[in-house]
Amino acid sequence: MAVGDPAPVTLIVGDEELLAERAAQAVVNAAREADPQVEVHDLVGGKVEPGELTGLASPSLFGDRSVIVIRSAHDLPKDVITEVVSYCAHPNEDVTLVLMHPGGAKGKALVDGVKKAGAQVVTVNKLTKPGERLDFIKAEMRRAGRSITPDAAQALLDAVGTNLRELAAACSQLAFDTPADRKSIDAAAVARYYRGRAEVTGFAVADAAVEGRLGDALEQLRWALATGVAPVLLVSALAAGLRSLAKVAGAPRNVRGGQLAGQLGMPPWKIERVRRQLNGWEPDGLTRAIQAVAVADEQVKGGGADPAYALERAVQTIVASRRRR
Repeated sequence: MAVGDPAPVTLIVGDEELLAERAAQAVVNAAREADPQVEVHDLVGGKVEPGELTGLASPSLFGDRSVIVIRSAHDLPKDVITEVVSYCAHPNEDVTLVLMHPGGAKGKALVDGVKKAGAQVVTVNKLTKPGERLDFIKAEMRRAGRSITPDAAQALLDAVGTNLRELAAACSQLAFDTPADRKSIDAAAVARYYRGRAEVTGFAVADAAVEGRLGDALEQLRWALATGVAPVLLVSALAAGLRSLAKVAGAPRNVRGGQLAGQLGMPPWKIERVRRQLNGWEPDGLTRAIQAVAVADEQVKGGGADPAYALERAVQTIVASRRRR
């Protein structure tokens, strides 16, 4: 293994999905830097067959390098766990194996065995404290080459909630929308991000869609695309809006937003707003809308030829699903 290559086996443990995905991607990126032609195999634990890892990790006659990522490794069958642990004790030097385990008791034999075999371990626990989430926002801004004032970071956390994926999307879009000549993003910029017509965001598109305002949703979607908002961020915002509906729909109706804030990971005002947005929604319609966004997500990430069309189709389906009774 050359200097700078990733470890032969990396075990990512923790239930913070975004951070786990980033850790796995970092390993893939490192492997690609070492060899741009590296082949990546992306597997899901419950679908890995006995012998599949052994086959994929077998030495190549041509010395080809590969990366094998196994997600939801806690769902691996027992005989496959035995196979994985055995492989980790003597990994192929031309193969990089990444195992993603959410933690917990299920599949603990895999974690213990892989650790004993000497795998590199990356821990990605959920951020549960407000200070940790504020630090995350500041770090996201640094990733985008920007800085943010403490009051602006707090305002963004209050507006978006505690979901890291939604916070990351919001930080990325805020960094993009704020003029580069501003040294630091302040609370006024955060306010414009959510309220200004010219600063329309994916969250405004999502609000219009879930509220059944098709004309407004399509107009703001086209404006967002025209001003350079990335399609993947718009899909993320639509998904976030629907997840909020699902969360609040499943919560007791007779409990105030303030009491549910910690449980749902949303500020009280947002819970009350989502409750109003739930008017006109039924479980089957919400399911159709979520499925439509999942399709759009795949298309804007390379599965389709026209991201704008995929987004418009998703918005239309969301509004139509709400109208059905």
